[in-house]
Amino acid sequence: MRTVFKLALCLSILCSQFTLYAQKIVFVNGEYTYVVPSDESLDQAKVSALERAKISILADTFGSVVGATSTIAVATENGSSDISQFTLGESSVKGEWIETIGEPEYHILYSDIGLIINVKVKGKAREIVSAGIDINVRILRNGTEDKFESASFKDGDDLYLSFSSPVSGYLGVYLFDGEENVYCLLPYKNQNESIFRTEAGRRYLFFSSNDTHGVVNPDVVDEYVMTCAGKTELNRIYVIFSPREFYKADDKHSLDAALPRILSFDDFSRWLSSCRSRDNRMCVEIRDITVSKR
Repeated sequence: MRTVFKLALCLSILCSQFTLYAQKIVFVNGEYTYVVPSDESLDQAKVSALERAKISILADTFGSVVGATSTIAVATENGSSDISQFTLGESSVKGEWIETIGEPEYHILYSDIGLIINVKVKGKAREIVSAGIDINVRILRNGTEDKFESASFKDGDDLYLSFSSPVSGYLGVYLFDGEENVYCLLPYKNQNESIFRTEAGRRYLFFSSNDTHGVVNPDVVDEYVMTCAGKTELNRIYVIFSPREFYKADDKHSLDAALPRILSFDDFSRWLSSCRSRDNRMCVEIRDITVSKR
């Protein structure tokens, strides 16, 4: 009887923990109206409007952290008095966006106060009930120290990424070109491992041959130079980390041997949604960068 009781008690504890951490994924939808700053292109504005729509929906569905409304200074970044009223960020809402369903609907209006974008979006989301992992991600331009952090690149600039985490885990880095392609930046193209293993408390510098992070062959390290075919291009970098092992998406070698491994944005989105659905400790940091002609 004692053995059975202990087993039942263990199962009860495990079920309680599973209920606590395996939160239900719900369907959400909503819209947001964005007044576009004068210095923002239409493509950039659509990205900004969509991100604010997602955060607004998460806040309405799950609530926001008490006192968090005073921690984000969006107005300072965009120079728009309208945006100053929108002070929630992804770190201050009690939910996370898992997947976008279908295509967002954009309605573009021109008014006396400037360009206005209304966006409607549907998706899947999940409440955050456990403490997140505070990873440190910095996108660096033409320098390997954190002081070179930037979101604005010129054609020909070098791209680096610094990363650290308080816990050991697994890391993947992807770049979306804003059209239909996603490139796997990490693991490196010729690396045998299917994901990059990181140690707790260590600062990693990626895309620099001067820091091989213990890779046996330094030639495996890929270095990246940003290019721009048009006047300005918008890229999005996904930094994906989890203390639980996961495997990179099923990408392919690009036809251009100089480019990283590649997959479609739809395939990448399905892979990422599947990973996040199974792993509620997975962190996804998104960084938008612009690349423009000199």
